[in-house]
Amino acid sequence: MLKDILKREEEKMKKSISNLQHELAGIRTGKANPALLDSVKVMYYGQTVPLKQVASIAIPDPRLITVQPWDKSLVPEVEKAIQGSELGLNPQSDGTLIRLPIPPLTEERRKELVKVVKRMGEDCRIAIRNIRRDANDNIRKLEKEHKISEDEMHTNQEEVQKITDKYIEEVDEIVSLKEKEIMEI
Repeated sequence: MLKDILKREEEKMKKSISNLQHELAGIRTGKANPALLDSVKVMYYGQTVPLKQVASIAIPDPRLITVQPWDKSLVPEVEKAIQGSELGLNPQSDGTLIRLPIPPLTEERRKELVKVVKRMGEDCRIAIRNIRRDANDNIRKLEKEHKISEDEMHTNQEEVQKITDKYIEEVDEIVSLKEKEIMEI
């Protein structure tokens, strides 16, 4: 029963880390990254679908993303979707291939992005601490119901804290790497 609680809480913490990594992948760093386009949705036969489901995305050089829709009639729709996104990218099309030059970030924009990254990291830390609180509440509940001893309760709460510390440290490392990536010129 206690092992289940610890395992379940650790899985939730892993999901929080995974979610943070996914969110950070969508932040522009001045380098081309196909994950930038993950949030772009395109109208395709009356359906809104992710861009990567209707086009191939390539990175021919560090400052350029190319998007090649599989259906040539989608090129204007893809351009419109990219322009409508909040990425600040200006698509250039030749009728079959869309080029997205990645402009270098200004110092001011880099500092703003670092603040956003720090906020995302703090949100993830809060989520992990909330998971810890829930695990500790479940352990205390088991002790109150006399299913475990007080010593077992304290031992397991210490184990939950070790797991929490491990994931908080991982969040710090991820955020630190992303900050360095953003500030790199």
